[in-house]
Amino acid sequence: MDDMVEMIDITKRFPGVVANDRVSFAVRKGEIHALLGENGAGKSTLMNVLTGLYRPDGGEIRINGRPVELLSPRDAVAHGIGMVHQHFKLVKPFTVSENILLGLKGIRQVYDIRAINAQVRAASEKYSLLVDPAAPVWQLSVGEQQRVEILKILFRGADIIILDEPTAVLTPQEAVSLYATLRRMADEGKAIIVISHKLSEVLGNTDRITVLRGGRSVGTVYTAETDEMQLTQMMVGRTVILRTDKAPAKRGDKILELTDVSALNDRGLPALKSLSLDIYGGEILGIAGVAGNGQRELAEVVAGLRAIETGVKKINGVEMTQATPKAMIRAGVSYIPEDRLGTGLAPNMNAVENYLLKGGGEARGIINWKKAARDTDEIIQRFDVKIANAKEPVKMLSGGNLQKLLLGREISNNPRLIVAMYPMRGLDVGAMETIRNLLVAQRDAGVAILLISEELEELFDLSDRIAVLHGGEIMGVVDPRAATIEAVGMMMAGERMDAAARRVKRDAS
Repeated sequence: MDDMVEMIDITKRFPGVVANDRVSFAVRKGEIHALLGENGAGKSTLMNVLTGLYRPDGGEIRINGRPVELLSPRDAVAHGIGMVHQHFKLVKPFTVSENILLGLKGIRQVYDIRAINAQVRAASEKYSLLVDPAAPVWQLSVGEQQRVEILKILFRGADIIILDEPTAVLTPQEAVSLYATLRRMADEGKAIIVISHKLSEVLGNTDRITVLRGGRSVGTVYTAETDEMQLTQMMVGRTVILRTDKAPAKRGDKILELTDVSALNDRGLPALKSLSLDIYGGEILGIAGVAGNGQRELAEVVAGLRAIETGVKKINGVEMTQATPKAMIRAGVSYIPEDRLGTGLAPNMNAVENYLLKGGGEARGIINWKKAARDTDEIIQRFDVKIANAKEPVKMLSGGNLQKLLLGREISNNPRLIVAMYPMRGLDVGAMETIRNLLVAQRDAGVAILLISEELEELFDLSDRIAVLHGGEIMGVVDPRAATIEAVGMMMAGERMDAAARRVKRDAS
């Protein structure tokens, strides 16, 4: 097979950091090629070089065997390179066709929108990227918006297509459909590059896999000849246990009880609709759902950060419907937000100061700095936080170490309930292993854990029960040992539990 892309000995330096150190990477015509690596391994930097966003400090790029200079994204587009970023680059008030038109060459000031809509519809049907060309983008689901992004680069004539974490915002069914589309494109001779951290997904849908570690290429393997264990060893340099070994849950007292709770989002629209939920000590209740279906509002309602419009919230049997965040902390509720820096930790404060934000080291309004420093050092040691100095700003820490510091602070308060929002998001496999084990240890100690995640494998692995959230409503609560990912995926798309179970049974027969 011919290499459509060759990146030879690419080096890219930033002040104090060598992000890519003589990295070589090749993608063949007609293949789906995955790029794997821990956070900071250099994956995004390498793709930013290929798309013309960064200029390499050394090395050579060849497209279809010819050396090229990609000095800007325009140069990359001219050479048939297109990228779908994790955060979409769409103009929300514009229609699908108008977004696709942006940046296209040869478009007249006066154009026939009906003819363009017809072209967009034909392309969407050809690649099973079904979307209404005349629909404003703001009306589309996240999965539909991703289809628009793919159509955009296809209309620009891209033969080399890069996708950054393409299934992070998709239901399982949408992910299967996406990879079927990518396979169809590869069969037409396009080269597909997928940046992903989902090992099972990569193993099930790609042809080859390249692993980066510490800014260097560890190697490239054929997907059919490798497994999760080998890939994780290549990524982190050691064996990582990808499945959490946990004993059966020993359910304790009811810690959290939500009854017919409704709440508004930041725009004043309904986000939670008559939602009822219970969590017991000694269990992990997972919340599954596509992003934007009320997960953040649910977490903030439980933590006391968002007002409850109607309904009742009880903690340990005591009504706390309108309790303040401080009262929730005193009641034993710890909160790990999705925004580690900003909401979880103050980026310009050091580790000791961030520990004090939750009242540690304080007595009768007086701060005991020596005790706070000792307690912080104990958290750093206990949770293996890699930090040069507890008095340096926490914004200097990696994502994994930020999460361990945040989780350590919350656990040090001896909570009855931990609300954990996307605790593994953006972490490498080594850090994920640590966070998983910490959560299970708290569950085994009798703590109730509300685990909100977009990763179904993570939820099935860690949860004792899974509640599926769609449109601010609970579609059903399932036992992960008996439920299927297909059924949960249907519930994530808006089907009630009974209807989803019937459809899975019907499809199986």
